[in-house]
Amino acid sequence: MSPWVFAALVWALSAIVMAAVWAFAIRVRNVGYVDVAWAGLMAVAALLSGLLADGAILPRTLTALAGAVWGARLCLYLLNRVMHEAEDGRYRALRERWQGSPARFFVFFQAQAVVVALFALPFFAAASSTQSNADAWAIAAILVWLAAVGGEALADAQLAEHRADPANQGKTCRSGFWAWSRHPNYFFEWLHWFTYVLLAVHSPHWALSWLGPVVMLAFLYRVSGIPWTEQNALRSRGEDYARYQREVSPFIPWPPRSGSGSRGHSH
Repeated sequence: MSPWVFAALVWALSAIVMAAVWAFAIRVRNVGYVDVAWAGLMAVAALLSGLLADGAILPRTLTALAGAVWGARLCLYLLNRVMHEAEDGRYRALRERWQGSPARFFVFFQAQAVVVALFALPFFAAASSTQSNADAWAIAAILVWLAAVGGEALADAQLAEHRADPANQGKTCRSGFWAWSRHPNYFFEWLHWFTYVLLAVHSPHWALSWLGPVVMLAFLYRVSGIPWTEQNALRSRGEDYARYQREVSPFIPWPPRSGSGSRGHSH
């Protein structure tokens, strides 16, 4: 199977699922379900790459497991947040801008189906590797995956603990990774995509594996990640978040300026 046929198959499946999730999200007035669906569909795309790609058994298995576990964990984490919290401020702002237009939100959900197909290509590239034995590249991929998914899960847990404490309402989380990066969850999600670059070293489609880290970085910095999140944080937390921006690295974890990590904003 060619990567383009695979991407088309993933897109068609994702478009159907996103249409159903859109209808549900409009009914319950919570667009946050789009993120839940995106993560879940990424897990499915990873499994499909393991089944349909033409690579050796080892890279197909590693890709399917790595992508499915990463996507499923993120899907369940987001589902728990969406079910127990108010609609994310980013989507409330969109709702106001679009005056709640179901048609515009339908296009938005369908755009996410295209994004799923795009990010499925690195999975397919990795699963097309011809390397049948666990070499240094495969071991490096496993180590990167463990660091990335473990780091993202820990950052999510630190943020969840902060948000669960009523005393922290209106305050920015500065515990753990959040003292060194304003978006450690985004950083580790980006790092995760290098797993498939390493797994795809022996693949005829290796160049496609770079879509993961390159496009993810562009999305995080220029489209739907950091800009949206920080605009919403400034609206809801004002000067507290503006000070956080001045003191803490925006993306790559780095020691904070002005001793910001010791101010005790989280716990």
